[in-house]
Amino acid sequence: MYKGGGQPVAQDRLLAAAFGVRAVELVAEGKFNRMVAWQNREVVDVDLVDAIKTYQQVDLNGTMVRTARGLGICLGD
Repeated sequence: MYKGGGQPVAQDRLLAAAFGVRAVELVAEGKFNRMVAWQNREVVDVDLVDAIKTYQQVDLNGTMVRTARGLGICLGD
């Protein structure tokens, strides 16, 4: 059963909206194969090739994963 991480707050909604707006702008500009990200307190777009260039393995014993599991957040496993 999915327990989730709680209800979204205003900041979650604003961030999601900012990502959505930038994604639509990219499509309107004819820019594809890009993703939106949060960097240095602003929404930026990044080439997908650059985004996956360096493999970054998630530490399954790291603080964030342990915290998420402790809160009952499903990580797909």
